[in-house]
Amino acid sequence: MARQPLGLTVDMAKYIMTQKLKGNKRFPMVLMLEPTEMCNLTCTGCGKIRQAPEVLKMRLSAEECFAAVDECGAPAVSIAGGEPLVHPEIVDIVKGMLERKKLTMLCTNGILLHRVLDKLEPDPRFTFVFHLDGKRDHHDKMVERKGVFDIVIKGIKAAKERGFRVATNTTLYKGASAQDTAELLQELMDIGVDNSILSPAFTYEEVDASNSDIFLHRQEVNTLVQDILDNARGKVRFYDTPIYFDFLLGKKDLRCTPWGNPTRNPKGWKGPCYLLTDAHYDTFEEMMNQTNWEEFGYGENPRCASCMMHSGYEASAVGAMTPKDTWRLVRWFFAS
Repeated sequence: MARQPLGLTVDMAKYIMTQKLKGNKRFPMVLMLEPTEMCNLTCTGCGKIRQAPEVLKMRLSAEECFAAVDECGAPAVSIAGGEPLVHPEIVDIVKGMLERKKLTMLCTNGILLHRVLDKLEPDPRFTFVFHLDGKRDHHDKMVERKGVFDIVIKGIKAAKERGFRVATNTTLYKGASAQDTAELLQELMDIGVDNSILSPAFTYEEVDASNSDIFLHRQEVNTLVQDILDNARGKVRFYDTPIYFDFLLGKKDLRCTPWGNPTRNPKGWKGPCYLLTDAHYDTFEEMMNQTNWEEFGYGENPRCASCMMHSGYEASAVGAMTPKDTWRLVRWFFAS
């Protein structure tokens, strides 16, 4: 099973090449779309839910979601939140993205999957991405509710039985067991998960100070990711690129490219990135032109000091690819 259909990988490569030939220094690759920031969980490491109640009640209409992806022109969209399945128009939003031929990922904690599973059809451009931070005890602890792990596994199996592409997203926190994480990833492969994403957690300023010690520093990320890979007993079909893994392992230095994954939420275009909120803009163009991009990233901004998030650095990995890296990516694809 490949990370995604080869044709879609080629489409993305063509898009990137076209942007570079046009001389565009900064361009979006994945729209991070948040139709709502309301959620039915209170995950320990999440800063999104710790916003004012009036913000959590806001939501984008389906038409506003379509306008956002049309406006920025990104070839892919990650529908996140919050929990997107609480949105009353989520089925229409997904279908609208697929009608626009967008590579579409729906990120969910899995609890409300029953609301949409029979209303959507499998599509090579569509992937359910289930949040799963570890084995049962660890995951349920991080999402602060018992029984959620079992709900996620049941949902994964149900989605696969209906022919959907399924990925998982595992966020790494301090105290996570490398052996348990590796075993989880292999178990997910065994039940048919197409791809798994690994990404260190971001140190949200909004997270309660009593939980601030759960976040990993860069050297701790290097060690933990290496230990996870060493403990994996079989092939894991990662969604992460090999260049991003080089970065997580401390073998390659990358500079964050926050514009690669721009965020549109109910308050507007969020700047400077998916994780930091300094301003909201009315248009994508305003966000791109009015953000001082040089002020952000490791070594430039203390808030970015420990960030190694997939949303900030996977686009960097693609942008930093050499001809040798391109060949590695091809082999990485066909090895899955």
